Amino acid sequence: MINMLIYLLIVGVVIGIVWWILDWLPVPEPMNKIIKVVAVVVFLLVIVYMLLGLVGEAPTLKLN
Repeated sequence: MINMLIYLLIVGVVIGIVWWILDWLPVPEPMNKIIKVVAVVVFLLVIVYMLLGLVGEAPTLKLN
């Protein structure tokens, strides 16, 4: 459970830094929104994956 909280904290900080950099840098508007939406989707996927792992139903990730 502690590992999950630490993992969520790290992912949240990374998403927050991406959000802050996008607001700080002059990125054109369509690209700015696209990157922010992708960041939110990745964060939500991480949360869903972690909740599935908490229930015991997490899929295995095969990279081969």
